[in-house]
Amino acid sequence: MAKLPSIRRREFLIGTTAIGGSLLAAAPALAASVTLPFANGTRPLIAYPQKRPLVVMTTNPVQLETPMTVFGEGEFTPNDAFFVRWHLAGVPTNIDASAFRINVHGLVATPLQLSVHDLKNAYDPVEISAVCECAGNSRGFFSPRVPGGQWGNGSMGNATWKGARLKDILAKAGLQSSAVQVRFNGADTPVLPGTPDFIKALDVDLATGGDVIVAYAMNGADLPVLNGYPVRLVVPGYYGTYWVKMLNDIEAIAEVDQNFWMKSAYRIPADPCGCQQPGTTVKTIPINRLTVRSFVTSLADGARVKPAVALTVNGIAFDGGYGIDRVLFSADGGQHWTQATLGKDYGKYAFRQWSARFTPQAGKQYTLASLAINTIGDAQRMDNPVWNPGGYLRNVVEMIHVSAA
Repeated sequence: MAKLPSIRRREFLIGTTAIGGSLLAAAPALAASVTLPFANGTRPLIAYPQKRPLVVMTTNPVQLETPMTVFGEGEFTPNDAFFVRWHLAGVPTNIDASAFRINVHGLVATPLQLSVHDLKNAYDPVEISAVCECAGNSRGFFSPRVPGGQWGNGSMGNATWKGARLKDILAKAGLQSSAVQVRFNGADTPVLPGTPDFIKALDVDLATGGDVIVAYAMNGADLPVLNGYPVRLVVPGYYGTYWVKMLNDIEAIAEVDQNFWMKSAYRIPADPCGCQQPGTTVKTIPINRLTVRSFVTSLADGARVKPAVALTVNGIAFDGGYGIDRVLFSADGGQHWTQATLGKDYGKYAFRQWSARFTPQAGKQYTLASLAINTIGDAQRMDNPVWNPGGYLRNVVEMIHVSAA
């Protein structure tokens, strides 16, 4: 059993039968602090159990951002460094995997009560490498500023997820042809009675595609408690709002879901770019696929590099599931570009590493930038970052400044 006394008290007790290891009951330890590069950007670094020190957005509910240095460690984000985003503070304090059940019901011929054992033994296992990115990733950089969690660029991560295909579960339950959407609920609950339960929905065509899975493993291990143990929904190519944690309810419904988290929250302008002028009102649709993005990961803004020595710059790129075709690199703020070398392809939903080389000259300043282009020609925006009141879809070319001294 994994047991977490009140998250609101910032305490965790995680037992041995749930996670295959033991952790002492203790309040998370304050490690240090960081300052993200925007107004009011100072954040504590706190090490929660099963997590190394991460950037704390809030503690109630727990929201933790991955430091950008982690993404320089490799294509896959370690479980102990993977970002955390809960919408509701009522996260269960006791997780017993043997007793946990997923209720499959609604427009199905045979309702199911699935255990974790059932998922592992009654369905063909599938593994898929995919980026999970919070819809609000990079919101702190929006100008004008918008309400919501002021994330830097680190509310994202790439992992190999293992589980059962959602379409196989729905097929075994006998999904009826009248189903329009499938909606999902987790074990977290609101603290106040007026707060809407966190429920998300997918169109049937997406839900019955082969890539959506109910995952019970992450990078070859059990999911961390803070990332949804014992099971979570994985919707590759789509924003993390759909990746419901501690998934315990799957319901097939005959209409487009009208709950708050679909009808009112996580909406984007219907315009293809997701753009909106501040102060205007536009038609909106539910947020969906990830944008094309890339980052330099081997150097931090303000770094000093050795002059007259060839420097390899490394980074990552990803998109909403079409796959990265190429990445361009610039050392002069986008005036001139060269094509970067792409690393191993772990699949169209995963981080793709890239590298480029240049030789800094003594006493000079450099503005490093990368621009990713996917296989259907979508590219990052060079100028005029996307703006919308939700603080979503940022995919402007990111730049860092270094000096040779």
